Formats: sequence, C-alpha cells, structure tokens
Amino acid sequence: MNVKVTQENLHNALTSVSRVASQRSALPILSNILLHTEDKSLFLTATNLEIAIRVRVAGKVEKDGRLAVPARLLNDFISSLPKGTLSLAKTKQFSLKVSMKNYESTINGFDPEEYPSIPAKAAGEMIKVESTKLKQALQQTTLAASTDEARQTLTGVYIHTANDHLYMVATDSYRLAEKKLAANKKSLSHNVPATTMQEVLRNLTDSSEEKVEITLSENQAVFDIGPAVIISRLIDGKYPDYKQIIPASSETTAEVDREEFIAVVRVASLFAKESAGSITLKVQEDAQEISVEAVASQVGENTSSTPATVHGDGEVSLNSRYLLDALQVMTSEKVVFSLSGRHNPCVLKPLEKPADYLHLIMPLKS
Repeated sequence: MNVKVTQENLHNALTSVSRVASQRSALPILSNILLHTEDKSLFLTATNLEIAIRVRVAGKVEKDGRLAVPARLLNDFISSLPKGTLSLAKTKQFSLKVSMKNYESTINGFDPEEYPSIPAKAAGEMIKVESTKLKQALQQTTLAASTDEARQTLTGVYIHTANDHLYMVATDSYRLAEKKLAANKKSLSHNVPATTMQEVLRNLTDSSEEKVEITLSENQAVFDIGPAVIISRLIDGKYPDYKQIIPASSETTAEVDREEFIAVVRVASLFAKESAGSITLKVQEDAQEISVEAVASQVGENTSSTPATVHGDGEVSLNSRYLLDALQVMTSEKVVFSLSGRHNPCVLKPLEKPADYLHLIMPLKS
C-alpha cells in the first residue's frame, strides 16, 4: 500500500473512527483501525462488533493494500504532525511507514486478515433527513436514553412512524424526550442504540442542504453521512408504549422565557447538590410567576423567580439537572411548562406552533 493524503484529511477521519475502536475488548484486534484501499480511495474502518464506521479519505492511491494499525497511537501521532501532505506506505511484515517533510516514523501493525469483516448493508426501508434536522433531533433525544444495560430496551433511540409522521424517542423512565421529524407514511419501528446515535451526531454537519440517508432493516441501521458510513445492530425487544404516560391535559400551565427559566434553575441547582439535585417549583397564578426553591443544610438556601403567563396553581419537586438538560436543548424563545400536582409527570414544550418537541420529567418524591 502506498497512499498520499493531507494531514488535515487523515486527522479528521481518524477522529471519527478512533472513537469506535474498542480499547477494552477481549479481542485485541478491535483496538486497531483497518486501513484499506478500494476504487482508488483510502478507507479507514473501525468496529467494536456492535457498531462499525467506515470513512473515505480524500487522497491519491499509488498502490493498493490493507493493514490494521493501533487506533490510539495512529490518531495521537497524526494529530501531532504539522499540516501538509504525508505518505502512508506498508512496509515488510505488517508495518506502516508514515513520512513527510522532517518526519518519518514506522508503526507496527497487525495482519489485516485478523480484522473482523464488516457486515454488508442489508436491504430495508430508506429515509432521508436533512443533516441539520437530524442533528437537532439527536441532541434533543439522546440525553434521555438510559445507560443501564439491565434495561437494554431503554438504552436506545426509538425511531418509528405514527399518524403519518416520523418520530424519535428516548427515555430512561425518569424522563422522556419525543421529537417529531417529518411527514412519513412508511411503517417503521426500530430501536437504535443511543451510543450509535451519539456517533452519528458527532459526524453530522450543520449544512441544511446535506441529507443523511438512513436504511432500516430487521436487524440493522445504516447511516450514510457524506464520507462516513455507520452501521449498527438494533436492540431486540418491544419498545414500551410510552404514549401512555404523556398527560393528555394539565391542571397548571406556565408560558415562560426559556433563557430566564434556565437562569433561575441553574442558580437553584447550586444549592441542590446535597439533595441529589432536588428543587421545588411553585407556579402561581396570582403572582404570574414561577419560583424555584432549593435548600442545602451545609450551604444555605435559595429562592429565585421568573415572570410567566400562568393558568392555575401548582407545585412539584424535580431533578434540576433533568430540567436544565431539557431547557438547554430546546431552541424556542419561550416554552410551556405544564404540571398536574406533585405526583404526576411535568411536560415542557416549545411555545411556537407546531410544537414538534416534548420533554417529560417525572417528579421526585417529597
């Protein structure tokens, strides 16, 4: 193998694939990246057997070849080099020679035949989503997915269609995020690991003109994102009927400026660390405000308030981090905060119509 690439292009590709390469696997080969040429292009591939990523690197292929190289070492080394054109050459045995002006290094690699084969793209339903819309949807949903492997079904982002629309949903049973993406009449029901979705998110651009091609089959999800292709297994098991816990109506609603709401919740959270982030919100119709209280025996106490357009009175205790997470991923100037007593879930929605995002938070026991 003999390839010429720029340091910038190779570094960008390595940043994407090295995150997937497993450093703790029982299979040492998985801590490597597979360099291979195909159709006069250089590709970098990494897998942890649950997710695989392949990135095409712009460059000039002078001789074809394949080689597995330690991911962390190669990534750290290339990121340390200055910008410019460098040469990648496979030498005797399984070594990679990297050279450019004033630099020449050899990295010991491994037999590429030991590297696991990457599954082929299976036939399935294909949808296209604008990169910017998908990026926002993943930012707004992945934060609510569970990290508890004992509840594996909840560790995914549920992609499905309902009422002729495409939705993405995630929940850890303490909070739930639902995003309506676009009109779609196909019948879809697929649970993709949140870890996969986070990798997809990292590879997305802010270009509204770029579309991401998503192919969903019975056991696989494939995301075609420009030069990168991400292939993932799906999570087995039926996703819970989350619609059951979303309140159809609320006793108390408050329309509030999102940035001002964030400010008072953030201040209260500083005093809530002793109580596992617990803060108490009081929504008052007479005062037309939301007040946020937090008490810490070792630190002190805090009460902050922000004006709101309020209908009805209510009080509830919530985890301040969950509330901040929800508010920070929303983009609307104003939000609607709804509750029905101290023991029922609270709902946040953007005030603008149509409201395409919903974030539900379960109350804390008081």
